Amino acid sequence: MTTPVLAPRRPCFERDLAKRLATDEYARCSELLTRLDPHHWSAPTVNTGWDVRDTAGHMLGMVQMMSSLPQLLNQMSTSTRQAKKAKAPVSIDFLTALQVRRNAGLTPAELIGAWQRLAPKAVRGRGRMPGFLRGRAMPEAQLVGGQLERWTFAYLMDVILTRDPFMHRLDICAATGLDPRPTAEHDGRIVDDAVQEWAGRHGQPYSLELTGPAGGVWGAGTDRITMDALDFCRIISGRGEAAGLLTTSVPF
Repeated sequence: MTTPVLAPRRPCFERDLAKRLATDEYARCSELLTRLDPHHWSAPTVNTGWDVRDTAGHMLGMVQMMSSLPQLLNQMSTSTRQAKKAKAPVSIDFLTALQVRRNAGLTPAELIGAWQRLAPKAVRGRGRMPGFLRGRAMPEAQLVGGQLERWTFAYLMDVILTRDPFMHRLDICAATGLDPRPTAEHDGRIVDDAVQEWAGRHGQPYSLELTGPAGGVWGAGTDRITMDALDFCRIISGRGEAAGLLTTSVPF
């Protein structure tokens, strides 16, 4: 497996918007966690081996990582070391497993409390990265659609770290039957960014109509793809059956 020699991926929107989307997404995740009934926490999710409780533990782990520099350094160094020992091409699976494991002892109330306490710190932590570092490529390539690629730190901070809880919010809703309560102002902006990246990745003519509050119409191709906006994001993230242009992967 090789890494294509391409410019590291960068965010396509301004930092002010990135901060607003991060703040809003963390708030929406907090609201969803408080809606979970006791039986919801053990519901299996699409993430292999994870129930809702494990998914929430990973989500909290990401917030913990970005709310504290010592947490960031510890989580990254531990997962990178484990990946190298296992001779794995990327460390993300080791990072998420570490987060689930470290938060496994929290009660739901403790997990929600930690989320609500640390989420504002995570937003500030993501925004504090200096400009000269934001534009640099991350030292480790990332695996997307079976290919390794490079990301800038800005793409990680502004895009991926908001898409990740967004997608897991959808995972939890799919597992529990709860309504994700999408809006055009928030979810629609995340969907639009994902569509633009998806279109750039496949580079083919397309026509896409996404339904629901987060939807819209993109492209001018002849054969129109029509589906729910949130389902579109789940499919291009690798969740569910895909065909044609929908097999083009976008990281979440």
